[in-house]
This record gives sequence, structure tokens and C-alpha cells, in this order.
Amino acid sequence: MKEIMVVAEHRQGSLREMTYEMLACAADLAEGFDCTVSALVLGKDTRPICDALDGFAHQIVEVQDPMLEHYNADPYLTVLAEILSSRKPWLTMVGHTAMGMDMAPALAARLHIPLVTDCLEIGWAEGGLTTLRQVYGGKVDERLRLKPAEQYLVTLRPGAFSAGQGISEGPVVEKISPSKWEQLRGRRFLEYKVLEQEDVDIAEAEILVSIGRGIGKPENIPLVEQFAEAIGATLSCSRPVADKGWLPKSRQVGTSGKTVKPKLYIALGISGAFQHQAGMKNSGTIIAVNKDPKAPIFKVAHYGIVADLFQVLPVLTEKLKK
Repeated sequence: MKEIMVVAEHRQGSLREMTYEMLACAADLAEGFDCTVSALVLGKDTRPICDALDGFAHQIVEVQDPMLEHYNADPYLTVLAEILSSRKPWLTMVGHTAMGMDMAPALAARLHIPLVTDCLEIGWAEGGLTTLRQVYGGKVDERLRLKPAEQYLVTLRPGAFSAGQGISEGPVVEKISPSKWEQLRGRRFLEYKVLEQEDVDIAEAEILVSIGRGIGKPENIPLVEQFAEAIGATLSCSRPVADKGWLPKSRQVGTSGKTVKPKLYIALGISGAFQHQAGMKNSGTIIAVNKDPKAPIFKVAHYGIVADLFQVLPVLTEKLKK
């Protein structure tokens, strides 16, 4: 039976949401191809991480060693190369994160495995693995079909997949001890540098109210803030608003900002360029308000209002307050 292996990503003892997104993608793919899903956990004290993965994979492969306490490409590559060479999983998934972008190309080169990065979709057609990714800054969707191979390696874009429910009860846990550390280049982990959070994390918000160029001027933002407060939403924006300094860069949605997937996304005065759509099109429900009926945002919106946002907002705010 083929195996789909997900390399779990964790930081300072906590699993990152990207791991659950990859496991959900793996589960969907495995369902149609009679595959098993395994989660590979590398670290020093991996027990809490494995417990958090309980029920999300058929098998958990646990590798504990002090050298793996923090991400370091040298020991990680040594362990991964050893495991992928021995187990030969059909497909290995890594997050398209700082860790994944650093590690996946080197791993693919070391093992001569086909690699596709920054995938938005994964599938199977005509005897080959298929992927969807974006090129030219998100202007073009590129669908690829890889030649038949014994193993494949992909990195998945964070936020492109929804974290799903568990697929098994009480997964089998296999513990592996790494071999002798060899061919290490001398890189070592020093410390984590955590930026001070001066603002909210829009990627974690369940409801987002996003403003664009149509807001006109910064003096109009308090009106939208009142609306967002009335529905318990977080305020975000498109690139022009962030570029003008009207809202912090941390609030920007899009390819040069953050990828978000809230349950509800309300776009106010946003035309919806492809860069912005790439950052929010996977939202649960999208509502757009724009004066231009031909605005691209309406192509991805579930509900659209062709009107002046300053006429719509007071009415919506008053209704919601009641």
C-alpha cells in the first residue's frame, strides 16, 4: 500500500496549523488511492506533538534526538534522507514555509526526487501526480502533471487547504532512532528571534472586514472600524491601503501580505486584483461591496453589492447593532 508522508512542522513545542492543513490534503488524496497517511515528527521531546496529532494520521513516525530540538537543515536533512530512502513513501509533503523552502530543494537534490513547490492543489490524473501552482506573481495558474516516479516531494502553500477532521483512532506510533550524525556542515541553532507583536494576526481571525482604495481617505476608516466592532470582526486591507500607511503592513491580505481563510470575509471598496484574490479566495463566505459592477472581486465573491460602501455601511451597522 502506498504511503503519503507529512513532515510535521512545530515551533517552540507547538504544532503549526500548516501541519493539519497538509494532513487534510493527504487524507483527501489517500481516500481515492488506497493510501495510508503518516505524520513524521522530528524533535527532542516529541510526545506532546504526537499527542496533538492523535487521530489525524494512520501512523506517526517519531524521531527523538537532542540534535532535532530546533530546526536545523543539517540534522533534519540527514534524518529525512535516511527515512525517505528506507520507507520510500509515494508522496512526501512539506509546508511552503521558511523551513520547507530551506529544506525541500536540498532533500530533492540529495535523493533525486521530483519536487514541486508552493502547491495550491494536489491530484492524480493519467498515471501521474498533478499540481496547481501560481507563477509570475500569481498572474498565471500553472497546472503540472509529473512523469511517473517512485517518489514525489511537494511543498504546500499555507492557507491553501482547510484543516480537516481526524481520519483514524489511535494511530500506530513507530519510534526511530537516527543513525550517526555524519556530513554535517557545522550549522547550529542559536536562538529564536521573535518580533514584538504590535498588532493582531489577521491569519487567525474568523471574521475579516477588509478595506481597499475605495475607502477614499484615512479619516473614513473609523466608520469601518465601527462596523467591524459591531460584528466582532478584525480589520484588514488590500495593498494600496497598507502602502499609504493607513493601516499597518501586518493587516495586508494578498500575495505580498498574508494568506487568510476566515469563515467570513467582507471586502469593502476592493477591486480584487489577482494578488489580493490569492490571499483570500479560500474564505468560507465572501461578501463584496464595490461601485464597479465589473470589479474582479465579484468573480470570487459569494454575495455582491454594487453600491457605494458609505451608503451600505451605516445601514448594515445599524441592523447588526439591533
